[in-house]
Amino acid sequence: MDKMNRGVITALSSIGIAQALKVYTHKRLTGKWDIKQAVTTGGMPSSHSAGVSALAAYIAANKGSRHTETALAAIFGVIVMYDAQGVRRHTGEIAQLVNDLEDKFADLSGEFPSFEFVARDKQLKELLGHQPLEVLGGAVLGGLLGLISAKYEDRGD
Repeated sequence: MDKMNRGVITALSSIGIAQALKVYTHKRLTGKWDIKQAVTTGGMPSSHSAGVSALAAYIAANKGSRHTETALAAIFGVIVMYDAQGVRRHTGEIAQLVNDLEDKFADLSGEFPSFEFVARDKQLKELLGHQPLEVLGGAVLGGLLGLISAKYEDRGD
């Protein structure tokens, strides 16, 4: 298998495994199985972190830590992980505040008949980003899967 194809397959497989693990971690946290967790954003582990870490680890194992491709993958990965636990997480927190505010307006509208309030059909999605531990979990998972993939490739498939 071509090395680039192996890198893409490794990254995509890591994303899939991380998404599947979200079903299990959700069960551990809530006590309920929810297969929909496999296609949601947020949660443990971060599939974004797993994918970029797997790719960076795979490239580093094949090209070495001083290679330009390794540097590109690592910097790209850091940006993705920073965004996952920073901007996207804060966006989710803002969505939660907006949803809470809308609930309060709905309660107020019942007390004041002259106050016209029309609620939205559905709330804003709150689970968009990740807590730092979720990003770390995805990074560790992806890094291990990337190294395993490179080691498996070295053995000649």
